[in-house]
Amino acid sequence: MHFHPAAGTALEEETYDGLLALLAEVTPVVQALPPDAALMDVRGALRYFGHDPAELAGILRVRTLAHHAVDCTVGIAGNPMLARMVAQDGAPGAVRGLPGEPDAVRAFLARRPAAALYGVGPATARTLCSYGLDSIGRIAEAPLSALQRILGAAAGRRIHERARGIDPTPVTPDERARSMGAEHRFTHDELDAEHRRRALLTLADGLGARLREGRQVARGLTLTVRYADGSSTTRSRTFAEPTAHTPALTATAYALHGALGLQRARVRAVALRAEGLGDAVLASRQLTFDLADDKAYRIEAAVDRARARFGVAAVGPAATLDVA
Repeated sequence: MHFHPAAGTALEEETYDGLLALLAEVTPVVQALPPDAALMDVRGALRYFGHDPAELAGILRVRTLAHHAVDCTVGIAGNPMLARMVAQDGAPGAVRGLPGEPDAVRAFLARRPAAALYGVGPATARTLCSYGLDSIGRIAEAPLSALQRILGAAAGRRIHERARGIDPTPVTPDERARSMGAEHRFTHDELDAEHRRRALLTLADGLGARLREGRQVARGLTLTVRYADGSSTTRSRTFAEPTAHTPALTATAYALHGALGLQRARVRAVALRAEGLGDAVLASRQLTFDLADDKAYRIEAAVDRARARFGVAAVGPAATLDVA
């Protein structure tokens, strides 16, 4: 399920928690996919409620609208990967199902571009396309040995299986780690990498300030890039030590963005989410003799004091002034 808040705004933390609780009333096997999606295994719920998957999806959609004013897109399929792909490009309110027959799965995947395959980012897609494997159908027809030579043994096997609609990954219910997120939507589809970096700087600066204000630290950072066609790519990285330091957040955001290789991608929005939040008092920090690092922390503390006294807009990175 993909959730769609009203007016295209980012999904609030409390609302997302409420939506997960709502899904858990139908099945205990709910996996959170922050910031705005979730997976459900409803095999046990079908017999219990006496409804087929499409009927359950319709009931859930009505309940998300009634309780949280959030619409959703539902994808129904035989495994998590196919369910995600079925739901990914659906309009808000759509309930889309994919039959489990091999021919139906093959037809669904065949003409989709390589980049649409779950786990294939822009860089991997360009590599596959350079060998003429520009569609999922062609990837499925390629010999496993060829894919392993191109992508490596493990990645080649994984992509080969997924191109044939095979995904043995279970839906794993877990307690969602506390997180904090922010999103920037561009006024037009953004092609300029420098403009995207400025937006990421703005988001990282805001996240760092909110973390420090709440006396929290994050154990990792997740970047989500949303494209003009409605698809998205998500990448995460864990910090060497928990942090709320804006330069550390910014550097990680830049690294995640750069690794995607978005040379000509039309980007509609970027989002950052600080994951695994914890109490800053309990976190340890490696001491250093680097004077520049110490200076950065002292400047950050001064900025926080100025914002507390004169408002958030009182001071900030100069590069963020023309972000639109």
